[in-house]
Amino acid sequence: MGITKSELFSEKKNRLATQFKVLGNPARLAILQYVINQKTCICTDLVEELGLAQATISQHLKELKNIGLLKGTVEGKSVCYCIDEDVWKEFASEFSAFFGQSIPKEECC
Repeated sequence: MGITKSELFSEKKNRLATQFKVLGNPARLAILQYVINQKTCICTDLVEELGLAQATISQHLKELKNIGLLKGTVEGKSVCYCIDEDVWKEFASEFSAFFGQSIPKEECC
């Protein structure tokens, strides 16, 4: 696989590409959907819910936290996670702007 040469692209394009990459994993989408459906912070063991290994879940949670979608608080030995609503709205706006671009109706293909 080649180098992306990210320095050639704007910060906005690089950020959007990172967001797509992180969200391009079905386990991460399942984690987000589970947290959203709980309508509260989750402190439960996601291993039982998703059937993935704890190390795998931890890595996915780390990636979601790195892009800001999840925030967590430590309570004793457990960590509680919830969606960062401000970041969620920012993502929605950026994705909407990207996919909302007009496509020319030319016959080119």
